[in-house]
Amino acid sequence: MRQHVNPLSRFFQLPKELPDPCELFENDDLPIHLDIGSARGKFLINSASINPHANYLGVEIREKLVLAAEKERSEIGLKNLCFLFCNANVSLDEWLLKLPQNKLNKVTIQFPDPWFKRRHYKRRVLQPSLLLAIAKALLPGRQIFIQSDSLDVIKPMVELIQLTNCFDGFKESTSPWIDNNPMPIPSERELYAMNNNLHIHRALFIRNKNHLPDLSFLIDR
Repeated sequence: MRQHVNPLSRFFQLPKELPDPCELFENDDLPIHLDIGSARGKFLINSASINPHANYLGVEIREKLVLAAEKERSEIGLKNLCFLFCNANVSLDEWLLKLPQNKLNKVTIQFPDPWFKRRHYKRRVLQPSLLLAIAKALLPGRQIFIQSDSLDVIKPMVELIQLTNCFDGFKESTSPWIDNNPMPIPSERELYAMNNNLHIHRALFIRNKNHLPDLSFLIDR
């Protein structure tokens, strides 16, 4: 069972000023892979260990998991990886908007907390304002990869990404789904899902050259 927290509670609505990349990584010239909802951080720890040519940033709303991930990162001595505790939909937008062009290379959102009910829409991790900030920070050709073992969770994410018209599906067909994980390392939840024969829904989107749309009708609802 995944331990949920309510991102709309007053505590998680307090914005946090996140450090600049130069404060997070030993070499801040490297491209950044942002993992939203990094949980215990095993995916990023393993990814950063095998690829010293990129910086990895994990953001997570459960502080205990961030502390545990940072402790392991420090013990290993990884200088191209950092974990931050924050509510992505409160604190990440501003950080992304201040990020220098060409810095953000890839964004992953893997197995987010399953807020199924429609009335819990605003608790889901990929909100319109966050997606627009991601789209603005990504140059054409850069990627968003999402996956979940729940179709009810990932389908609204896919529909929102498609609604922006800022991303093209990895496949030319009308279906957004891909069969295999393009990442070299599986996440912990992905391994659990595979070991329990759960179907995993995956989608990979490429930033195109379209300008950002006006999604205020979604942001304000």
